[in-house]
Amino acid sequence: MKLASLKAARDGALLVVSDDLRRAALVKDIVPTLQAAIDDWAAVETKLRQMADALEANHLNGSFDLEDYSVLAAPLPRCFNWSDGSVYLNHMELVRRARGAEMPASFLEEPLIYQGGSDDFMGCRDPIDLPDDDWGIDFEAEVAVILDDVPMGVAEEDAGKHIKLVTIVNDVSLRNIIPGELAKGFGFYQGKPASAFAPVVVVPDALGTAWDGAKLIGPMVCEINGSEYGRPDAGVDMNFEFPRLISHAARTRRLSAGTIIGSGTVSNRDRERGSSCIAEARMIEIIEEGAPRTPFLKFDDKVRIAFHTREGAMPFGDIEQCVIRAQ
Repeated sequence: MKLASLKAARDGALLVVSDDLRRAALVKDIVPTLQAAIDDWAAVETKLRQMADALEANHLNGSFDLEDYSVLAAPLPRCFNWSDGSVYLNHMELVRRARGAEMPASFLEEPLIYQGGSDDFMGCRDPIDLPDDDWGIDFEAEVAVILDDVPMGVAEEDAGKHIKLVTIVNDVSLRNIIPGELAKGFGFYQGKPASAFAPVVVVPDALGTAWDGAKLIGPMVCEINGSEYGRPDAGVDMNFEFPRLISHAARTRRLSAGTIIGSGTVSNRDRERGSSCIAEARMIEIIEEGAPRTPFLKFDDKVRIAFHTREGAMPFGDIEQCVIRAQ
């Protein structure tokens, strides 16, 4: 089953979407929004799956062609909690090596995570609109999961059962703002504008061998202006898998239904796979050449992110965004 949100009001209108992402239907008779669905997942999941099956069999009245993804909001246009990890530690190692710093031992013992802005997410075709392209505009290709209610102190072995939906995200970062914020010792804020999400979210069992219960497996293909930038495998070099990350996030608090947990930038040690953010490529250039040469995104640049299964399918569709000057 695949779900999306049509742009409507603040929280969108929930859609079931066909497996090939070409047909959709509103499900307002069951539940109006994805947040409402995840709030009452046990009661509505079976009904939504039945509608998805009917859509797949072309037996659903009121379905329509989904030809233009610009009509879609983020599956959750806003949520109560967006918490992003950094579980591909190769990325963190490169960042620290580039500035001559060692990786703290604690990074290998427990996940890194911070809580970001969740009040304004972008759809898969929405532009990255910012006032200044000297802010070091970067994309970050990540995996994300959406949870039902998670109790405080949930054990790692129980945390995975709370993953109800999986998707991919472009966690936009402003690299020239972030260092000054981090130097103050209080974390990200202005350096992390709105993130963009794939057209659909997918129930884990619909992902087949691309989902092993704890992580997504397959290449995250990233392009800038039509040229491939990298294709690191999301199933490789993931130091902490999602159940561990969820358990860590819930150590001292409950996580409300609709919480989104991100993996952080997908990153592989194999340099031939390229990178899923510009900052990482620049760090490699500093390490190998002494200085960065790859520019950050500028106005009119285009970014595309798509997860591929190892069989070549694209279960989430793709994120395609253009950087524009905010009006």
